[in-house]
Amino acid sequence: MKPLRLFGFLLLAFAPAFAQDEVSWDNSGNSLLQGAYNYREVVWVAADEAGNLERSVAFTGTIEFDGEGGYTLSARVMDSREGVEQNYNTTGSYRIAASGFGFLTSPVREDGSVYGLVSRGIFIGSSTDSQINDLFIAAPAGATGVEGRYRVAEMNFPSLTMSQARDALYDLNFDGQGSTGTVSATGYIGGNARRVSQTINGASYTFTGGTGAISFGGTLTDSNLLAGSRTLFSSPDGSFIFGGATNGWNMFVGVRPLSGAASNDALQGLYYQAGVDADLGDLASGRATLHTYYGAFTAGAGVQINHQRLLDGVDDLPVDYTFSDTYEVNPSGVYEDFLGFQNIIGSDGGIRIGFGVETTPGISVALKAPELSGEGVFLHPAGIRNAASGTPLTVGIVPGELLNLAGSGFPATPDGVQVMFNGRPAAVREVSPEKIVAVVPFETQGPIVRVQVITAGGESKPVTMFTATTAPGVFTEPAGGAGFAQAFHPDGSPVTAANPARPGGTISAMATGLGIVDPAIADGVAAPEDPRSRAKAEIAAFVDNRRATVEFAGLAPGLIGIYRIDLQIPQDVRNGNRYLDVAGPDSYSSQVQIPIAGASTAGDVRAAERPGRLLRTRPRMAPRPGVGQRRRP
Repeated sequence: MKPLRLFGFLLLAFAPAFAQDEVSWDNSGNSLLQGAYNYREVVWVAADEAGNLERSVAFTGTIEFDGEGGYTLSARVMDSREGVEQNYNTTGSYRIAASGFGFLTSPVREDGSVYGLVSRGIFIGSSTDSQINDLFIAAPAGATGVEGRYRVAEMNFPSLTMSQARDALYDLNFDGQGSTGTVSATGYIGGNARRVSQTINGASYTFTGGTGAISFGGTLTDSNLLAGSRTLFSSPDGSFIFGGATNGWNMFVGVRPLSGAASNDALQGLYYQAGVDADLGDLASGRATLHTYYGAFTAGAGVQINHQRLLDGVDDLPVDYTFSDTYEVNPSGVYEDFLGFQNIIGSDGGIRIGFGVETTPGISVALKAPELSGEGVFLHPAGIRNAASGTPLTVGIVPGELLNLAGSGFPATPDGVQVMFNGRPAAVREVSPEKIVAVVPFETQGPIVRVQVITAGGESKPVTMFTATTAPGVFTEPAGGAGFAQAFHPDGSPVTAANPARPGGTISAMATGLGIVDPAIADGVAAPEDPRSRAKAEIAAFVDNRRATVEFAGLAPGLIGIYRIDLQIPQDVRNGNRYLDVAGPDSYSSQVQIPIAGASTAGDVRAAERPGRLLRTRPRMAPRPGVGQRRRP
């Protein structure tokens, strides 16, 4: 990795250069970032397996976006190595696609990028692909004040020792006169699963010139959650606040809570997200893991399909982590996910913040994506998804992958329809007025792919996406990426609750997105039976968090764009519906379940399994060097 460009000294070691593709990232959304913004970015550099930090750096200041791809930044910087605040100024560039997904040159690393997404004028992201653990938030300046009640989540690394990491959830009641009233905070410190409470009387705030400050008073100790002061920023409409201490390494995010009784309908559609958390469950054994990420998820009818472009501070290479989850929003607009986060939906359902509980302290923020439409042949900028998993736009696409392309103005039949990937025609499997199913050409190369639909009635605007080595998605019954895997026994009968898989038995799961195969086959040609085309990437499978033996992973004979994973069920799985996870060198998917019978009913119940939740964990895997990293063109 290359150095941080702070004050002329080095932080990170050299990283190998990557060849650039001729295809440029779409910049038609550059105007989504325009004018003066307030911004906060905190960088946390992991040092060892215990999760302790080598260094922390916090930026608090302003960014001026010119609307055409350039920015000027001015900030106060607090570096744990220097111990004092300093001024920092730099310039950079950015590219934002029509979807709001894009990147800007990193203020931190000369050849790095902050990847993220824009909605409601707010940019959230992380430098995951530049091998930097950080969280970056920028919102338009111009707020005239804050007033009323906000729910706030805060993550704080007050020292370089992970045992001091903590988060807090609290309310701020801005009375318009400089008082926040009594602040009651709850949170967790250093992997202790016991909830800590703190009450602060006399907290105050100021807000002038478009920015503010919060004063909690007191001094931070080993046993309290909040102390000192925070710089306060607000979106112009007052729906979102964020900030942190200019002399510390924390970040807070806050939203106005929903009014009235909420339901699952409060969370609907596509959301862009970013966050930071720490897995401290094994801290007593000298092991902890820092995670930062950006990504997106879709929500509806109590089901989420979620993607996090995740950087593990120890493994130091990014992974596409995809998972499904169910949610139930309580009347106050809060729901819990399997990662152990309490998620709070903002007043209009357009912003959601998250707060990590017990041994996973952390925060997250999600913004509802803007509604997009177009005339003529319209390929939706956020509408290209894995046909099996349904994962959203931030997941890389893979050669040989079966994709659903959403849009409008498509013909009703395949006649004359072409889908082009970097100028190469794809095999088109299905066409309807609002959806096309196509197979990514095997010769597609990255890091960026340009997708375009061409019909007799015209051409769509191109959509750019990142590529990946693998993006496994297992087909489900019913379709959609959540629920039960489309899997079969050796006799061809489907795996169902009435005909379950058994320990030691073999099943075949139908999938897509396993990437390049050997021997290679031509695009649009059914896969051969002999010799079978195997995935060149190493594909792993896990059942009930136990590694399964993969006997074959490659193209399903006789089919186009469909892969098959033949795996042996581990002997020590438990009875019931258990998750089948699939991993590649740059990906980890935990979306589908399979019914298991004839196994132990007790099994290995670990701390990761919360009441009412199946045992699931984030990946701990080190991809091969150079695999899966994204670079700006």
